[in-house]
Amino acid sequence: MTALRESELRTAHLVASVLLGYPDERLYGARQVLAEAVATLPAGEVRERLTRFLDHAAGTVQSDLAAHYVATFDLKRRCCPYLTYYSYGDTRKRGGALLRFKHALRAAGFELADGELPDHVAVVCELSARGAVREARRLLQEHRAGLELLRTALADERSPYADVVAAVAATLPPAGRREQEAALRLAAEGPPAEEVGLEPYAVMEASR
Repeated sequence: MTALRESELRTAHLVASVLLGYPDERLYGARQVLAEAVATLPAGEVRERLTRFLDHAAGTVQSDLAAHYVATFDLKRRCCPYLTYYSYGDTRKRGGALLRFKHALRAAGFELADGELPDHVAVVCELSARGAVREARRLLQEHRAGLELLRTALADERSPYADVVAAVAATLPPAGRREQEAALRLAAEGPPAEEVGLEPYAVMEASR
């Protein structure tokens, strides 16, 4: 795999941040610009997967892609785009984990909209695109198990978004044994839960 230069990482993460957001006019109005940006990346998995998603979007009615986005990311907990959820669920410990993301965003002068959480994959990718590449990649790497589980869950759902998450994962060093084992453990057990937590994956999946 060809290592991307910092400018190429910023480009790849910028495109991914747009593609992993809700597919509104921002995405559909910028498809050509995004495609041109992806074309500047070196040949490889990142470029191939981002191009594949853009091709899918080009052939999909906006309302249909929006409906798929909601059905996938909002209604399937295994496809949660918030990275700290995989390690901490909705437990109190998640608040401390979110602070690391908030501090990284604040240090980069990145202010979130009201109600937006800082650990959304799209937000972390935008952090990189704004120039905080090292900080964003560190956060992604620290939550690599959750990222891999998200990628696998999207692939199982045959979602085109699996390509975008796979492209983001491909900008990181290859997953080590510890990260692979953590992803398998999360897949088997689901995130931690407290008495106010969410149902395990198995319960949610059975009710679909």
